[in-house]
Amino acid sequence: MESTETHSGGRLTIKEWCVQERPREKYLAHGSALLTDAELLAILIRTGNRQESAVALSRRLLAQFGNSLNCLSKKTFKEISTVRGIGTVKAITLLAAFELGRRLGAEKVELKRKITSSTDVADLMMNKLGHIQHEEFWVLFLDTSNHLIKTSQISRGGLTNTVVDVRVLLRLALEENATAMVLCHNHPSGSVLPSKADKDVTRKVMNAAHTMDIKLTDHVIVSDGSYFSFVEHGLL
Repeated sequence: MESTETHSGGRLTIKEWCVQERPREKYLAHGSALLTDAELLAILIRTGNRQESAVALSRRLLAQFGNSLNCLSKKTFKEISTVRGIGTVKAITLLAAFELGRRLGAEKVELKRKITSSTDVADLMMNKLGHIQHEEFWVLFLDTSNHLIKTSQISRGGLTNTVVDVRVLLRLALEENATAMVLCHNHPSGSVLPSKADKDVTRKVMNAAHTMDIKLTDHVIVSDGSYFSFVEHGLL
């Protein structure tokens, strides 16, 4: 516990909070389930300011972003750090916590390992790609039983496109001894409909992979909360 800690600049210490706004003590007494989103955020940011406690600051932070943790977690360092009372250290702490949550979600999904449908791909890759504001192109390499061997980032682009080197992709597939693979990339715009470039690269990869006896089983485009499967829509 840090109840004896003091801070410069006149900010409120934990001892100065009213009893009902001591989230760490509440956590120890009752567990995390009874804490509000603001109280959990307050544990991370630790201190408030001259006018408000850490809990009050957390409530204001949430309110500024629609009272949504999901919305807050997608904000950039600049957007969070410029909120009055947050600053650099608190913003980095929050962003690190959100990133850990995303990685935990991805790790849990990857434990399934077997890829049997486009939904499996979407569940796995949304955690990696759904929240980012630039395009990334990934490949899932599979064995003969459709068990996931590895996920690899092939390229990273801008807001609207990314470039795929088919030679690099096939070399990685051969190195992993993959017999099948799934293409996946994100659309930061939120629309998951494939572009002409998406269709062209899919066809190019499929034809090249066929010469290596490697099956392209799907190409899945993801955004935050939705996906598009080439197989489901009869494009592959």
